[in-house]
Amino acid sequence: MFENIRNNFPFFKNNPKLVFLDTAASAQKPQSVIESVTNCYSSEYANINRGVYKISSSLTEKYENVRLKTSKYINAENEDNVIFTKSATEAINLVASCFSEKYLDSGDEVLLSYLEHHANIVPWQLAAKKRGFKIITININNEGQLDYDDLITKVNKKTKFISITHMSNVLGTIVDMQIIRDQAKRYNIPFLIDGCQYIAHAPVDIKSLGCDFYVFSGHKLYGPSGVGVLYMKNQWLDNFDPYQGGGDMIENVDFKKTTFASGHQKYEAGTPPIAQVIGLGASYDFISQFDLKEIFKYEKELYEYAVDKLQSFNDVHIIGHSKNKGAILSFTIDNIHPNDIGLILDQHNIAVRTGHHCAQPLLKKLNLNATARASFGIYNNKSDVDGFIEAVKETKKFFNNQN
Repeated sequence: MFENIRNNFPFFKNNPKLVFLDTAASAQKPQSVIESVTNCYSSEYANINRGVYKISSSLTEKYENVRLKTSKYINAENEDNVIFTKSATEAINLVASCFSEKYLDSGDEVLLSYLEHHANIVPWQLAAKKRGFKIITININNEGQLDYDDLITKVNKKTKFISITHMSNVLGTIVDMQIIRDQAKRYNIPFLIDGCQYIAHAPVDIKSLGCDFYVFSGHKLYGPSGVGVLYMKNQWLDNFDPYQGGGDMIENVDFKKTTFASGHQKYEAGTPPIAQVIGLGASYDFISQFDLKEIFKYEKELYEYAVDKLQSFNDVHIIGHSKNKGAILSFTIDNIHPNDIGLILDQHNIAVRTGHHCAQPLLKKLNLNATARASFGIYNNKSDVDGFIEAVKETKKFFNNQN
C-alpha cells in the first residue's frame, strides 16, 4: 500500500540519500500540499471574510470548507466547533487562559501528567501564577505508561480540569482515553487532549473520546507549519471571554461598549493563517486516501523492526516499553551523549532528533538528560531502518575507537 508513497514527496527526490526519521518533530509535505499553498499565493490570494469581490469570496468559501473538512476528519459535532490557531501551542494557551480566568481559583486543582510536552505544562503554570490554583501531576509506571491507579487516586472534588497528551512525543506511549473520560465524568471535569503526536497516525473520533477540547498542529499532519486546530465543545464556545481582541472576532465596536461574535469566530482575532489553512485542507485530502488504521499498523511494524535490531546491541537502551504505543523510538547508547549520536548519524545521512524533546519533566523522571529519538512516518520503509541500524553500528565503532 505504501511502497511508492515517497513519489508524492519532493523532499525525498531532492534528498535521495537522506533517511528522515524525525516525523515526530515535523512531517515532510506531499506535492499536493505544497502546490495548494503555492497556488493560493500565486493565483487565489486575497484577505478573506467581508470581501465582496470574487477572489476574496471564493477563497473565503474555500477556507471555510477546510473547517468543515476538519470537523469530519475528527468526527466533531459540526464545523463551528473548529477554531483555527497559529499552532497547537497557541490552542492550549487559549484554553488555559480562557478557562482559568473564568473557572479556576485558589484551592482548585488541574491534573497534568509526566508525559506532557512543555506546551501542555507552561501555559497552565502561567495561569496558575495568576489564579492561584494547584497543578497535580499524574505519575507514570516503569514501562512509561500512565499510572492509572495514580490518576484515580488524584481525581477528586478539587479537580477542575484535566489536560493530557494522546501520545507521548518522547516515549510514543498512547494514553487510554476511555479511562480519562470515565474519571472526568466522576466529577464532571472538563478535559483537553493534546493530539499532536497522534493525529497523523491513527483515527481520531471526538464523539467517542468525549473530550471538551482537542488540539493538534498542521505540520505534523503532513500539512504546513503556522496553523493549529482547536476543537471546542459547544458548551464552552460562548462561555469564555475572548482570548485576543481585534478584527473578525467582533459583532459591533463602539467606544462605549464592544460586543463579540459567537462561536468559533470569537476566538479568531486578526488576519487568519489563510494559505496555511488551505494547505491543511490538502493534507486531509492526502492522508484520507489511506486507512489510518493501516497507517498505524505499518508504522508500528517499522518501529518493531527497528527495536528488534537495536536490541541485539547490549549497550543500546530503548526508553519506554508501554504495550500501547506509536512509532516513536527513544534510545541511548552507553557512554555516548545523545547529541553526539545525532551528529555521527547525520554524517551517515540519518536524521534523528536529540535532546530533551521539550519534555524536561519526563526526562528528569526517567533520570535522563537527553535521548536520541527516531520517529516514523508514512513515507519510511525497512530500508530506512536498515540504514539507521548500520549507522548506529558505525557510531558505536567511532566512539569505541576514540577510547
